[in-house]
Amino acid sequence: MPSTSKADKKAAVDAAAWMFNVVTSVGIIIVNKALMATYGFSFATTLTGLHFATTTLMTAVLRWLGYIQPSHLPLSELLKFIIFANFSIVGMNVSLMWNSVGFYQIAKLTMIPVSCLLEIVFDKIRYSRDTKLSILVVLLGVAVCTVTDVSVNTKGFAAAFIAVWSTALQQYYVHFLQRKYSLTSFNLLGHTAPAQAASLLLIGPFLDYWLTNKRIDAFQFHLPSLVFMILSCTIAVGTNLSQFICIGRFTAVSFQVLGHMKTILVLILGFIFFGKEGLNIQVVIGMIIAVIGMVWYGNASSKPGGKERRSHSISRTNQQKQDESSDVDDKV
Repeated sequence: MPSTSKADKKAAVDAAAWMFNVVTSVGIIIVNKALMATYGFSFATTLTGLHFATTTLMTAVLRWLGYIQPSHLPLSELLKFIIFANFSIVGMNVSLMWNSVGFYQIAKLTMIPVSCLLEIVFDKIRYSRDTKLSILVVLLGVAVCTVTDVSVNTKGFAAAFIAVWSTALQQYYVHFLQRKYSLTSFNLLGHTAPAQAASLLLIGPFLDYWLTNKRIDAFQFHLPSLVFMILSCTIAVGTNLSQFICIGRFTAVSFQVLGHMKTILVLILGFIFFGKEGLNIQVVIGMIIAVIGMVWYGNASSKPGGKERRSHSISRTNQQKQDESSDVDDKV
């Protein structure tokens, strides 16, 4: 009976963490779209740096209040994470500039198979046939409703390749570091957010000028744009935290697969708030296929043998510490 109660509690917390991520991720996309399209603030990399600066402030306050306990992350591990994370952010921005929207979307879809490969190689994960097929169905559905024109060029392909691999490595590393060093999501954010904020705010203005040919110091700030910037930074705290919680509780692959639910919601909300242009039978069919694949994946991967390790590289003691870390995330 107690084990059933614990399983129910875990399922409830998992669902809450996932909904937290979905709401904040969709919210920040809508706010950023308004900020960039309506007010012309096109400095995406600098804005991301501001997001992490706000997150750093949040973790500092929580540490001062005693909600975040002291923890250790080796400098070498932190540097590797920052390299992966920053290449992911920069790579995605450059990929979007150099590629057609269709190829950009296809590149994003390849993050799931790349994440699967990382788990197979490093964690010795084995996927059942149903789990593999469900992932293919999700990819098919999202491709149907998002991929339109597809054109490829050499430098665009290189940018997409770097973006995909660095993003997959960054998300894998979130799960790996939490597991290896028994870090809660707050602990890991407390270590990584300051370094990401500093590096992105340093290179952001130069990169944004290269991408947009606009200088951030020449931007005409006014009250509405400042309000949207503050709102974007506030929501980003929840987005960053919920991403770490979800990847820590699940895996990078599950985060990617179920993450396409956000793609579907963004499309739907985009049609609601920004007009129905682009809404057609192809998009609707793609959404339905993707949702079917997500439900199938959730069911297939949770069954015995659906997704399991062939050999356990983590000691029992470390696993117990990981469970304790999850409990801390639950309470916070």
